[in-house]
Amino acid sequence: MSTALFWFRNDLRLTDNPGLRAAVEENKAVLPVFVLDERLLQRDRWGFLRMGVYRLRFLLESLQDLKEDLQDKGSDLCFAVGIPEEVLPKLAQEHGCRALYASKEYAHEELQIEERLSKDLDTHFYHSGLLVNPDEVNFAIDKVPEVFTQFRKRVEKYSEVPGTLDPPEQIPTVAFTASELPGPEAFGYELPPQEQRAVLPFRGGALQAYNRLDHYLWDTGALASYKETRNGLIGADYSSKFSAWLANGSISPRAIYQEVEAYEAEREKNKSTYWMKFELLWREYFKYITMKHGRKIFFKGGIQDKAVRWKDNPKAMRKWMTGTTGDDFVDANMRELLYTGYMSNRGRQNVASYLVHQLKQDWRKGAAWFESCLVDYDVSSNWGNWMYASGVGNDPRDRVFNTKKQAKDYDRDGDYRRLWLQEERSPEAFLEQYMQAELAG
Repeated sequence: MSTALFWFRNDLRLTDNPGLRAAVEENKAVLPVFVLDERLLQRDRWGFLRMGVYRLRFLLESLQDLKEDLQDKGSDLCFAVGIPEEVLPKLAQEHGCRALYASKEYAHEELQIEERLSKDLDTHFYHSGLLVNPDEVNFAIDKVPEVFTQFRKRVEKYSEVPGTLDPPEQIPTVAFTASELPGPEAFGYELPPQEQRAVLPFRGGALQAYNRLDHYLWDTGALASYKETRNGLIGADYSSKFSAWLANGSISPRAIYQEVEAYEAEREKNKSTYWMKFELLWREYFKYITMKHGRKIFFKGGIQDKAVRWKDNPKAMRKWMTGTTGDDFVDANMRELLYTGYMSNRGRQNVASYLVHQLKQDWRKGAAWFESCLVDYDVSSNWGNWMYASGVGNDPRDRVFNTKKQAKDYDRDGDYRRLWLQEERSPEAFLEQYMQAELAG
């Protein structure tokens, strides 16, 4: 048996990690590696930091948790900063690793990295972020249903969600010198003070993910009323908030699905428990749409190749980003995003609709700003939902949200708007500070 690299990507966990299991079982020793891609700490075409401070902090917390879990298994985490397709072959050569194991990703940039690595290494990629793998559905990738309802019905009828995998008992590891993980400050980021109005503090890592799962299902029983409360705006438990841990793989969707089924068996099965699984299928759907359409999810006309003329108004864009548009419901949601890195699903639909249909701005700018800010950024869900909201994705209709009516429906007494709009802080000054971070060194 040989030695191998295991490259952690958006699968920062030991439980239910098929690639890691395979690497351990098929090799005498493994080098666990995470490479912080320096391109994600730089600016995109719109001038936004691709990974803002909230997601970077959450990522580093998740890696610290992963490092401790690896240490419990007799291993450790090799952490590097750089370009993965350059760093990983060098590490493999330095440590005599003949193969690379990793979880599969589906978006264009990630696939390019996989292709380049496959030229230099014997690569083995595993699906670890899906409920149902592509070879377990009854349609080819180029035949993925464009309409979610059709996708959902076919997956529910013809596919079964497998159980989760236990973590390896031990992880024999290639000898290397492990180091302490840096904080966000090491990359030129200035951490804002903890926002007391935030729905959650959002601490990264598998331990925190399972704590949140236990809290939402078993400690509070909030799952039983999820369908009725999921459009809330204030507080920790109006929705599950699992998305942040799902996004970097601190927990797998199968683990959540399995726990929901356990809850249904032991406590209660109702529309709300089904709706949680329904939402996991929405996440799955956008993964499959990404597999099918590739780079087109980032195109101006989306997957419809729709000819749309967007305006280019930096002043209007900045007002949207700072929550100073004059529409109090939009502004409250955008302030929450700016100050905390999170926004409710109801809020995301409203602010996206406002940017596209009222301000007539390019939807890709909004998607890129969300990518920068969101602690729970997921490439497929983010860009898929923005296409959907902009009428260039899987819904050909232009869904225009009446934000005044939405405010009356979901913030009838104005509590949410007062929470985020009555303050002395300048959102413009906060934005300037947020945007100033640069990759150190």
